Amino acid sequence: MSQGQAVAKVSPTAVFRKRDFVLMWVAQLVSTAGSSLTDLAAGIYVYEQTGSAFLVGVTLMATAVPSLIVGLIAGVFVDRYDRRSVMMASNLGQAVVVALIPFLIGVDTALLFVAILVNAGIKQFFDPAYEALIPEIASDDELTAANAFLQIASFGSTAIGFAMAGLLASAFDIRWAFWIDSLTFVVSAGCIYLLKVRSKPAGADEETSIGVVVANLKLGIGAIVHTPMLRRLFLLGAPVFFAFGLWNVLLLPMAIKELGATEFEYGLQEGLTSVGFVIGSLFMAKYADRLQTGLWVFVGTLGMGISGVLYGLSPTIAVAIVFVMISGFFNSPSAVARQTLLQRNTPRELRGRVFSAMFVMRDVIFLAGMAGAGLADIVDVRVLIVAASLILCVVGVVALFVPGIGRPAAEWLRGASALRAARAGGVVAEGLAARPATMGDFDILVGRLATFTRLNAAQRSALIAHATVRDVPEGSRVITQGDAATSAYFILDGEAAAGIPEPDGGYRGLSTMGAGDFFGEIGALTGSTRTADVVVTRPTTLMEVPADALRAVMEVPEVNKLLLSTLTERLLRTNQPDLPRLASMDQGALRDLRTKAPTVEALPKAYGEA
Repeated sequence: MSQGQAVAKVSPTAVFRKRDFVLMWVAQLVSTAGSSLTDLAAGIYVYEQTGSAFLVGVTLMATAVPSLIVGLIAGVFVDRYDRRSVMMASNLGQAVVVALIPFLIGVDTALLFVAILVNAGIKQFFDPAYEALIPEIASDDELTAANAFLQIASFGSTAIGFAMAGLLASAFDIRWAFWIDSLTFVVSAGCIYLLKVRSKPAGADEETSIGVVVANLKLGIGAIVHTPMLRRLFLLGAPVFFAFGLWNVLLLPMAIKELGATEFEYGLQEGLTSVGFVIGSLFMAKYADRLQTGLWVFVGTLGMGISGVLYGLSPTIAVAIVFVMISGFFNSPSAVARQTLLQRNTPRELRGRVFSAMFVMRDVIFLAGMAGAGLADIVDVRVLIVAASLILCVVGVVALFVPGIGRPAAEWLRGASALRAARAGGVVAEGLAARPATMGDFDILVGRLATFTRLNAAQRSALIAHATVRDVPEGSRVITQGDAATSAYFILDGEAAAGIPEPDGGYRGLSTMGAGDFFGEIGALTGSTRTADVVVTRPTTLMEVPADALRAVMEVPEVNKLLLSTLTERLLRTNQPDLPRLASMDQGALRDLRTKAPTVEALPKAYGEA
């Protein structure tokens, strides 16, 4: 790479050169189109047979109820068996159940609800396995684009399924919708069968018992509760899905009752919402690297909220359609960024349980939002839509200030100020009293970085034996540019800022870090001098890990991948003029590093890190 050139950027479509990703994309496109076909066809059939809008609502709710019963348990099995096999079994099971629906409704319409419940229950095994397998196929620098294209497959196929259901209902026997859906599951299972990737999680050979399932379930929920990033995403997602539940029910009365739209115009509104989402996903695939991943949660959620308020105030259906399409566009950055953060921050062996818990949370709160839409009988529909949209606006603003997700200007200014003050003098962390690390400290580390659960007892003991812990006051300098690098630091609690000093007293390449972040690891491994200053901006507890101890834990593949993935994300966000020492790096070298655990000698000296 020539001097002054930016770090090489991975093409947004590079992931389509991977055979396994193409197969996953086709499987998603086909099966989601089929599922949408069944969902809408079931509602149409129930309404035709009963004339009850309430029973149509019950039909839609039946697709979410199994999540409350099966969802969490399904995640345990996903983490204990080959995820590819779980997905195939789920597809084939759904194919059988859906193919039986035309025969069941010939006996009794009530059996349709039973079939929907069973089908949705089987699907609970597919979704977490699918989400968990994506990071196995797409590399970290491809992950955001991969999620964006998969969202396109999902939402685009939903529109196709709805259109096909309407066509079949008006021109053919509605039973054909269920048979076509059954065939899509068979096609999807065939695509999954052709995948080369295999995933046999730890513990797969253990006997599966109720006790083991319960223990694994607690571990998955504990990962969400005790891992800061997962907990923050969980709490931010709750009000969003409640607002979505309100929206989904209120869009129909808003269009028909308030705006005087025809059924065709309402259908056009729904279809263009999906079009907006697809456009947003294409935008994310190309431009996601322009902002930190977490900032897209802020941009997308706030954008949805503002466009939703304008939708609720729309005078005509034509204006409303424009704003709901814009809302669909902003939905994509929020959804893609949230999904990417979940995948990056969830250990491989816990993904099934964590994603299942997230899906259960989503469905429970979504149902609560749908139930809350019943207020439309006594409250103006426009008021409820504006209220739901304002919830999104509030969540978007809050996301900007959540550590690890948003990077507000105040945080950057605080970091820059602390760096300048520390450069002029102040306390140096190395001069503060340090104590030996304890198992309690390691438990805190695991709570911040669940990947370290992969260390066995001997590796944990060795790490604790060599690590030390310091309580560092605000404004203290931890690392100074030019110092020898012998250790890495893990933030157990608190906040720090890093920056490269300039001759005029300013800083460039400024970054902020919170609990669960780490720094100095690459400099420690290569023995290069520190190339940046690091200062704590709030009272902070640091675990210092010597280079030898860090090398030992990097023998664990998941820990190795965590360190290298973090480095990759930093490189993709930083251009060459900010960090000239990285000028020789390109994406090919990074991919080579990911394929095997590097030795210290194999790490390039260009990897000098704060």
